[in-house]
Order: sequence, then C-alpha cells, then structure tokens
Amino acid sequence: MNIIVIVADTLRQDYLGCYGNDRVRTPCLDAFASRAAVFNKAYIGSFPTVPMRADLMTGRYVFHSYGWAPMPAGETSIAEILQKNGYLTALFSDHLQLLAPGMNYHKGFRYVSWTRGQVPDVAVTDPIEVELPCQPEKMRNPAGCAQFLKNKTIRRYERDEYVAVTMQNAADWLECNYKHDKLFMYIDTFETHEPWLPPQWYTDMYDPGYEGEEVIWPRYDWTDYLTEAELKHAVALYAGTVTLVDRWTGLLLQKIEDLGMMDDTAILFTADHGFLLGEQGRIGKHTVLKPKEGWPLYEEIAKIPLLVWLPEMKERRDFDALVQPVDMMPTMLDMAGVDIPGNLHGKSFLPVIRGNESCVRECAVSSGSITGDPSFIRYSGVTDGEWSYHCGGENGEAQLYHLPSDPRQQKNVLGENGDVAGKLHTWYLDLLKSIGASEELIALRAKC
Repeated sequence: MNIIVIVADTLRQDYLGCYGNDRVRTPCLDAFASRAAVFNKAYIGSFPTVPMRADLMTGRYVFHSYGWAPMPAGETSIAEILQKNGYLTALFSDHLQLLAPGMNYHKGFRYVSWTRGQVPDVAVTDPIEVELPCQPEKMRNPAGCAQFLKNKTIRRYERDEYVAVTMQNAADWLECNYKHDKLFMYIDTFETHEPWLPPQWYTDMYDPGYEGEEVIWPRYDWTDYLTEAELKHAVALYAGTVTLVDRWTGLLLQKIEDLGMMDDTAILFTADHGFLLGEQGRIGKHTVLKPKEGWPLYEEIAKIPLLVWLPEMKERRDFDALVQPVDMMPTMLDMAGVDIPGNLHGKSFLPVIRGNESCVRECAVSSGSITGDPSFIRYSGVTDGEWSYHCGGENGEAQLYHLPSDPRQQKNVLGENGDVAGKLHTWYLDLLKSIGASEELIALRAKC
C-alpha cells in the first residue's frame, strides 16, 4: 500500500465546497471528496504550525512538552518506521519552518525537495526595491513581507507559484518512482498561509475591481483597524489562495490517477489549523500584540479538513468521529500493515472508515504550548463534538458553547451549564495525566 499525505497550511475546513461552502471554488478537492472518507469533526491537537506537524509525524501530542521546537532525537517519526519496513520515503515542501536547519522534521525521508522563497526565507538577496501593498502598521511583519515580495520577483507565471512548484516536483518524482513496491510521500505547502498574493485573476474571482490597499499579511488583531472594504478584500485574497492551492493539488491528484496508482494507494489530505477572517471581530489565528491575552481556539481555527481515500472507496462517506493529527500516524501504520508502537497518543481511525468502529475518542483537545511562562495560562480547547469548552488566557476566563445551536460560538453558556464544562475540564486533565504532563503543569491547568 502506497501512502501519500498532503498538508495545506492555514486551510479552513469551511472554505471547501465539500464541507458546504458554495462561494469558494475548490473543484479538485470537491471531486476527490466525492469518493473519499470525509471527516466532519477533525480538530487540531497541538497548535499551531510546527507542533501540528510533530503530532502528525510522531502520533504524540507535544503541546505539553516541546511545542514549537525541533523534533527531539529520541522521537520516532512515521517516515523512519515506514523506511525500516521497506518504504521509499520522500518529502516535498515549500515550508521553511518545517525544513529549517536543525528542525529534524525531515527525519526518515530518503528524498527531500524544498521549494525556496516562502516567508521567512531569504531566497533573493539582490538589492531590489519593493513597495508594500498597504500601510506597514496594518501588517503583521512588514520586513518579512518585503522579503517575501522580493522572493516573488523571480516567480513570473502561475506555474512558478510555491504550491505549483511543490506539487509539480512531487508529480515529477512520482513519474520516476511509481513502480516501486511501497512509497510514502509527504507533501506540505505553506501557500494558504499569509502573505496571500495569488495571481490576480484568483483574487478577482471574489472581489473584482477592488482598488484600495491590499492587506496581504494582516496584523493579528481586532478587525477595527481595517475598513470594511479592506477586510472584504483580505477575505478575497485568502479565498483566491485557497482556489490556487486546490488547482495545483488537483494536478498531483490527477497524476496519481494517470499513473494507475489509485488501486494501491491511500491518500490523506488535511491542514494544520484555520484562521479568523472577521469572525469574533478578529483577524488572525492568535494575538501577537498582547501575547498574554490569548485567543480561544474557536471552530474557524480548530476545525480542519480531513479527506481520506482508500482503494476500496467507491463513493463519499461522511464520518462524525472525533479525529486529530495524532491519529494519522497510527492510521497510516495500520494501512501499511505495520505494528503500531504502544507509546502513541493517537489511535487508528481505519476501523472507523471500514465500519468496524464508530468512535476514536470521547473528546478532542486543541492547545497551544502550555509550557513556559507560568503567569500566562494559554488557552486550550476541549470538544465532544456537541459542546466546545475553552479555558486559559491571562484572566483565566472559561467559555462554553453549544455547537448545534450556536455554530459560530457567539453565546457563552458556561453559567447555566457548569456540569458540562466540569466534565470537559476533567477530561482535559485526565488527558494531560495520560500523556505524561508534569504534576506541576497539571496543577496549573486545573486552576484555569
């Protein structure tokens, strides 16, 4: 069984047509989903970018241990295990934060392809003058954006976009290697992450004729620093980037099919987290101006797409089982017929797809790193699929939302549902104990 994993950074679940969006154009992923397993309640675990990859590659939560950091030498990755079991392993990415020297997320991959130029990569050093598309104070990182714009000067055509090159490199490698008995490919694109600067015609699909400032890398903050038109255009930039990612992911999916691999290949498509685009009156995924204030991991951030193809799939099947990135490693080992290590925090959801089980876990926990400054209790989220509970923040204000009646999480109903909140908080503390969090950390989190 070949196994191919595709990760799109910052791709919201609800921006895909297969999850009900009727405005953003994602025909390639929609077509893929029409004959795949569609998980409607997939949630992030460790947040954000790098910790999620650690969860996925090791099958172990890291938000309580090393968080955003290199993968420790003692951790065993999915690629290492599969390589030892006869798999030819390959990684394709335009993600500097994943492939930066010393990060170790390439462990176990025999072949590695890095598409240069995404932030914060200094890929172009020529003294090129670039003009920021908006006032610097509206941007999260003006200097980083200027470097990004420099890097983009050598990318003239759509086929030169980072996601396009990454997917094409993966497709080219497949042409040369598809006859191997067992392949494991990991493809990771940063493209849906800001700065959003897709080819103009993609943005014009969603906000044609706009002539104002383009806030391509918005400051993570309350949206009142943007005009209504600027916010609308930022959403269009994001939507255009989603469509761009869909287009070039489709090229890779088509190549897999053209090579006749679908009868012996499992394909998993997911994301690391989402992004607030005006919801809750905010833009971003967490605050950077007031780091101790924190933001709860609302549904727009915590809920991620997860589409899974298996050779026996003939039509779309929807699943409401709670699943997380830590479940992907044991699932892939299960698909490969390889023994699953006993020290993993995740559980295979292959029995769910095959109809042998209906549940993977009772609750899903999503959290930024909870190590470090003890004066700041970073938000963690717990959901059982019906209720969404958030605890932490500088003031320790907990929140509880009933998702079926309040999917946008507008009304905090903690006051009248303390028993529900207590149950979810207890489940959270029990999880911390089971995954080896320190007693001091558990005691600290018990107070939030």
